[in-house]
Amino acid sequence: MSSRKTIAVHDHTTLGDVRWEQMRDGEYARSYLEPLMTSDPSRYVQNVQTQVLALAIDDRIMPLTINEGEYDNSYVCSPYTHYVTYAREELDMLGSPLWKGLFSPLLSGLGGWMKASQSNRMVINNNWLLSTNLYHEMTAEDAERITEHCVERFPDHIIAFRSVCRKLCPDFYDGLHRAGYILIPSRYVYLFHPDWPAQGKWRVRNTLGRDRQLLARSGYRILSHEELGEEHAERIVALYNALYLDKYSQHNPQFTTEFIRLAMQKKTLTFIGLEKEGSLDGILGYFQRNGVMTTPLFGYDTSLPKQTGLYRMLSSLLVREAERQGILLHQSAGVGAFKADRGAVGEPEYTAVYVNHLPMYRRGIWQVMAFLLEKIGIRMVEKYKL
Repeated sequence: MSSRKTIAVHDHTTLGDVRWEQMRDGEYARSYLEPLMTSDPSRYVQNVQTQVLALAIDDRIMPLTINEGEYDNSYVCSPYTHYVTYAREELDMLGSPLWKGLFSPLLSGLGGWMKASQSNRMVINNNWLLSTNLYHEMTAEDAERITEHCVERFPDHIIAFRSVCRKLCPDFYDGLHRAGYILIPSRYVYLFHPDWPAQGKWRVRNTLGRDRQLLARSGYRILSHEELGEEHAERIVALYNALYLDKYSQHNPQFTTEFIRLAMQKKTLTFIGLEKEGSLDGILGYFQRNGVMTTPLFGYDTSLPKQTGLYRMLSSLLVREAERQGILLHQSAGVGAFKADRGAVGEPEYTAVYVNHLPMYRRGIWQVMAFLLEKIGIRMVEKYKL
């Protein structure tokens, strides 16, 4: 691989200039990026309106999304949706009139300020339009170089990175901080390594063992990626939608059957399914990068009785995959108590925003959000294991 120091942003007209064979995971990146850059991204993620470019830095290449407003976008491209719209829905799900009465006016004020500050006029680096963006090895110097290049190329846009986790990318995290980024808590995620239960409590090992036994006794057949075909694409979308859209929020990424078919053909996700009596009742789709795996696609038939345990069985399959490959499992956010009982460790995840090049009226909102979420939001999630 080339060690030459280069950085460039490509659109669909210059993709031919990219030396994919010299890039880390170059064929994977090409399979993922070319469709998003040469057609409308909403063909693959229905509730995303954005322009996708490719940022190449040395031997790494990553998607870069550009937005102007689009306040109805999925949260993967819209900080307004993430911090205001989605937060309103979570308040409703808590079912507490006290919390709703306290935080609803705050969210309304925050939403107005975000729009006045043009908070969605943003360029997001390494944005794969997924709930979790994994990073190649990134350095503090990379943070500075990408920032300088993007400020020059997009002088009127906020420059941002999603899914920044200090535990996973400590040097890059520190580099973003030193470069002047404001680090705003976005989620509280859970990390699991297959070595940890052996070093931990008997209760964790016992819980993981009971999950494995449930799967073994369930009568479900485990379907590998190769056993799943395009005829399963619509069912996979329906299972994901039942959990992530119908149960949680329509602002989660809305994957289309074309996204699933492309992921199957190019293996941009590795799928594992659970089938019984000819019915596909559970599905997960994961990818890995730099020794970390995560599952942006996860779903099951929510109409089946809860005691069937499909969520537990799918989670057990993920643990099995992490054990088989000996890599760290990024379990995303939510159901914190369930994940902690199985040995996962919680970590705050951040959206890093750079606004030093912008007018003062566009900057203040981010400092206030960082303060409020660090002092209140993260502490609430840690306390209640949300």
